[in-house]
Amino acid sequence: MFSQLSDRLQDVFKDLRGHGAISETNITDALRQVRLALLEADVHYQVAKDFISRVKEKSLGQEVLRSVTPGQQIVKIFYDELTNLLGGDNEALDLRPPARIMMVGLHGAGKTTSSAKLAHLLKKQGKAPLLIACDLQRPAAIEQLATLAKQVNTPFFRPEAGQTDLSQVGSQAMKWAETQPGDIEIYDTAGRLEIDEVLVGELKKLRDLLQPREILLVCDAATGQQAVNVATHFHEALGLTGLVLTKLDGDARGGAALSMREVTHRPIKFAGMGEKIEQFEPFYPDRLAGRILGMGDVVSLVERAAEAIDEKEAAELEKKLRTATFDFDDFLSQLRTLRRMGPLENILGMLPGMSNMKDFSVDGKRLKRVEAIVLSMTPGERKRPDILNARRRQRIARGSGTTVSEVNTLLQQFNQMRKLMKNAGKMKKMLARVPGAGTYGR
Repeated sequence: MFSQLSDRLQDVFKDLRGHGAISETNITDALRQVRLALLEADVHYQVAKDFISRVKEKSLGQEVLRSVTPGQQIVKIFYDELTNLLGGDNEALDLRPPARIMMVGLHGAGKTTSSAKLAHLLKKQGKAPLLIACDLQRPAAIEQLATLAKQVNTPFFRPEAGQTDLSQVGSQAMKWAETQPGDIEIYDTAGRLEIDEVLVGELKKLRDLLQPREILLVCDAATGQQAVNVATHFHEALGLTGLVLTKLDGDARGGAALSMREVTHRPIKFAGMGEKIEQFEPFYPDRLAGRILGMGDVVSLVERAAEAIDEKEAAELEKKLRTATFDFDDFLSQLRTLRRMGPLENILGMLPGMSNMKDFSVDGKRLKRVEAIVLSMTPGERKRPDILNARRRQRIARGSGTTVSEVNTLLQQFNQMRKLMKNAGKMKKMLARVPGAGTYGR
């Protein structure tokens, strides 16, 4: 998501930094390119126009024109305005009792999955959510939510078979919630392929009955300009309190994320970053702005690492690295830890400057082949890689569905890594380049 827009913006900034002085002509030319990039990314025309106008006004200020580094000053202006466009600061849910959340949106936007993902996230925060099925149009949606509720170990309310009165279902659900040990009710509502009066009427009745603290519009970020119209209509009808963007990990242009908040004046509260239940996170405008502008997102990277890495395991690994006793069991453990942090493309995108490496790519299939090679080794072979002779390597290649050449390459790389560990001088120099590495071993 946003890769094309990010590449275009960084090309513009590179050109601006190349000028010793910034003039109105430089800025006008640059902003023309930015405007085209925004429109190509499916940003709403009026949103793009207003954004460019605000950036131009600030970029032509005397503080910028007289600055020692005008190019950097303009990047800062872009960052600030992009952060404001996305909503400024992250806004938390209103969970004052009775904490009821209505999930609304069109069919296929991801409401049911997002409801379960939200429940999972709230449970990690120590809350006790309840999942309530209110989609009476699609029995499959009820079954899907039931399955997901079981997966996240959350109490689930199922409407009676054949029920058609949404208000009655809402009343029954509220009574049921009073008997459950939960403090947050999440209502998964029905959708349509497009907004119609029947859908809006049903949702209004349910809203008036529930009096929810939050009404979250779940919207597919890949729908482009249509997402803006959908957000506008839902907000006018129901009075949205926030937005949930799904499929932000896709290849779409992403203009919806930059437009929806501007036209509704409601914050984007959550973002779905993949299909897995844990790939759902609070939306931080400043972090996404940093990613789009190639500045990375180190804070999110550290948070993911903290969730994925066991502190005791990390300490044992650090000791093995220092004593050069690192084996293939340790290697396999670290590979799986990295995978728990999410898709590698997303992880690398959080590192500052990585988006500038346009030719750099991560082959997820190759990592799976590496894991298959290690799993095809016996426990003894993983502990003592030195015993891997030609016959053993052939067996490992057959067992992993790879070639002997691939097995040899992995072993060579692993041995080179171990040799580097044994050389204390080289290891010390390498760690000295890593911020904070000087604390290792103390």
